[in-house]
Amino acid sequence: MATQCSGVVGGCDGRGGTGGREAGAPVSPASPTASPPARLIPLLALACGSSVATVYFSQPLLVTLGERFALGPGLLGAIVTVTQLGYAVGLLALVPLGDLLDHRRLVTGQLGLLALALLAAGLAPGVVALLGALAVVGLLAVVAQTMVAAAAALTPPARRGRAVGTVTGGIVTGILLARAAAGLLADLAGWRSVYLVSAGVTAVLAVLLRRVLPARPPVAGARDVPSYGRLVVSTVTLFTRHPLLRVRGVLALLVFASFSTLWSGVAQPLSGPPWSLSHTAIGAFGLAGAAGAVAAGVAGRWNDRGYAQRTTGVGLALLALSWLPIALTRQSLWALAAGAVLLDFAVQAVHVTNQTLIHAVRPDAGSRIIGGYMVFYSAGSSLGAFGSSLAYAAAGWPAVSALGASFSLAALLLWATTRRGGLSGGGPGGA
Repeated sequence: MATQCSGVVGGCDGRGGTGGREAGAPVSPASPTASPPARLIPLLALACGSSVATVYFSQPLLVTLGERFALGPGLLGAIVTVTQLGYAVGLLALVPLGDLLDHRRLVTGQLGLLALALLAAGLAPGVVALLGALAVVGLLAVVAQTMVAAAAALTPPARRGRAVGTVTGGIVTGILLARAAAGLLADLAGWRSVYLVSAGVTAVLAVLLRRVLPARPPVAGARDVPSYGRLVVSTVTLFTRHPLLRVRGVLALLVFASFSTLWSGVAQPLSGPPWSLSHTAIGAFGLAGAAGAVAAGVAGRWNDRGYAQRTTGVGLALLALSWLPIALTRQSLWALAAGAVLLDFAVQAVHVTNQTLIHAVRPDAGSRIIGGYMVFYSAGSSLGAFGSSLAYAAAGWPAVSALGASFSLAALLLWATTRRGGLSGGGPGGA
């Protein structure tokens, strides 16, 4: 069964038992017993999708950006990698603030700054300015994870998986629409319009959330709240103490390395012969993975029922199988579409399961745990983006497919070897 924890201080350790509170960790109020405002979770899902989409806008534009800024095929991955590196820094430096500061101020403030960074990216005159702006975009886009933690904190434990699934479904939808919207806007008004339009949307969402998101109640024992530095260090401490966090983190790294290998690399074969597709057509392939949004909601409900291990195993098996049709991309676009459906469904099922399990380890440290977990996600995304560029430059799409399949099989092997000891959650032999 999935690990169950209350919101009281102490929480659960990575094996389902109780664990002591990290020294100096702030004490959060007990988990709420009432649901958040009805419109809040859907709005958070929309804002999460919009924020995380900014990290993926460049993927269908890589060939165009490479031509505009004179970057060779082997360096195109640097555009995605610099954004992911900024994202990784933000996960460690900004997301832990969700356990210390008022959610409303933190979320709306970061969204406002993200709008400015997107504006800078859209107006960038050269490659250095573009990469710098995209690094800041990645840094601030982590507000999506702060919103996931806020949704989990504002929802009763019995419905937390569903809430996390809804908000994560918004993230999945944002990732998918990011490619389609970026491709369409680039064809209609040039690549700069992608970032300029997103800046305006982000600013509007900041205003809406300022009106809807509840302020954090006064924290008990506020005098004992640690300094910012200790709060960041405690993120590392949490992962050192709880094996479940480490295992689920490495699973995220491998799963999103596979995910990024596909979506960071597929623009190159689709842009050239025999397909020679437009930005709009390349971006539209992201819609083929719309099943991922469905998987997020389904996985959330399965986790609420205690099927975390089963969901993980099925998801990882589908992830490995998805690379069989993806490998046929140069022969069939239908094969790519089918593989993308399987891959996105699998990735999001595992991702929601991971987030639900790790939040239960220490609900009072939800922001730090999700932030630390997402560092693994960002590292995997960077690895997949850079690796796919190098693999394609060296040996074409077959090498990219082999790389993605290798990441997937490594994740399946890790889950299989840690399941019996309960290190991946759910207890030995659990569902």
